[in-house]
Amino acid sequence: MSPTSSEKRLAHESEDSGTPPIGSDAAGDGPPPIDPRHDHPFTHGFFDKDPGTVAARSAWIKTVVAGIVLVICVIWAVLSMYWAALGRTSGHIHNLSGYVVDFDGGQIGQAVTQTFADIHSPNQLTWLIKDASEFPNGPSDVAAALLDDRCWAAIAINPGASNALNAAVNAADASYNTSQAVTAYTTTARNENIYRTVISQNINTPLILASQNFALQFSRQLAARPDIATLLSTAPGLVTRPLYYIVDDLRPFDVPVAAAVDFVGLIYLLILALMMTNQLLAARVETGLARRLTLKSLILMRLLAPCIMYFPVTLMYGLLSQAFGVPFNRTFGHAGFVIYWMMSWCGMMALGLALESVLTLLTNKFLAYFLVLWIITNVSVSFYPIEVLPTIFRYGYAMPFYNVSKTVRTIVFNTKNQVGLNFGVQIAWIIVSCITLPFFQWFHRRREVMLWKKEQMKYKLES
Repeated sequence: MSPTSSEKRLAHESEDSGTPPIGSDAAGDGPPPIDPRHDHPFTHGFFDKDPGTVAARSAWIKTVVAGIVLVICVIWAVLSMYWAALGRTSGHIHNLSGYVVDFDGGQIGQAVTQTFADIHSPNQLTWLIKDASEFPNGPSDVAAALLDDRCWAAIAINPGASNALNAAVNAADASYNTSQAVTAYTTTARNENIYRTVISQNINTPLILASQNFALQFSRQLAARPDIATLLSTAPGLVTRPLYYIVDDLRPFDVPVAAAVDFVGLIYLLILALMMTNQLLAARVETGLARRLTLKSLILMRLLAPCIMYFPVTLMYGLLSQAFGVPFNRTFGHAGFVIYWMMSWCGMMALGLALESVLTLLTNKFLAYFLVLWIITNVSVSFYPIEVLPTIFRYGYAMPFYNVSKTVRTIVFNTKNQVGLNFGVQIAWIIVSCITLPFFQWFHRRREVMLWKKEQMKYKLES
């Protein structure tokens, strides 16, 4: 679209008049002009009582006080979200479910199942006692259900556990491993934080209790046996600990450096986007290019330039992670790195274009307040599973950080594949910015033109 006649006329008059340009993105910023006829710069103390210093000091105090009030509001309105995300999880642990499946049907199965059935607390996982018929292929089907994110943990009492124990007792078999009776399945790579702080304890505590109770019950049965002394001397473990378990971590979080790309590093991704947003702002204003371009050209430049800049930056970001040992080839082979690169690019566009859009309205002076909100709303839903957070945090399923993290976990740890959905969320954010930025820029250009006309009229009256 070519410049309109009014835009051409305004540009021509601006060049001829010599009127100082109005910053495209920072109009209204900067100190008020000083009239050299009535003031002497660099000669006053802070507490001087001359009219100029009194007025400047008063304006300074108002600005500082307003800043303090704004920061306090940010603390209670925005930062409190992160505190709530970390400090309000214990009462929502019951939103996480675990499966208990008895493939044994004997004494061991009954003991373990009853222990988990007696757990009723909002601070504990909700343990669902599942019928073995729902898993026709045995414990492997239970593991598959966990990998499909249908639960957060699974306890399988293995087939024939009670019969194997009784056979070992009758044969006084000291080589029998009692931990073969029960298998606890986990996937710590799904969210290492919740497993470390909550789920592991929710698995180990009931299983240890079941083991201790069963040992007491089983030892009473063995006490009546005439060969109890022989059993204690040859296979004491069958008496003292007849039931135990193993933990099978199907998707272990075994790459510590992955935290740099699935959580902490996402903050750096946003910071890099902010740095480029400020660079683009300086380039537009200091060169005067923003003032010379038509509205359409300015909008296209502001949308396309960041996307082009993010492309090589996210490539270097991905190569940095790969250089320090992040295995992107575990799930998709060599394509894994490309998928991660494209997700990082889309994620940076979702994060950075939002900054570009909001910058037009808030200017660089207030952009930091939005940045705090943008960081906190993203980080709060990425540390713990959204299921254990208060209901208000359900918005997190649609946040850029959360979806980048989900894709990284799929690529690096082979967790449930929802990469298509994760890309869709990022693209939706990009589209939102592509709609809001032109509208905000149109509104700002309209304001610029009005200010320019006032300056022109003032100039003509003075001349």
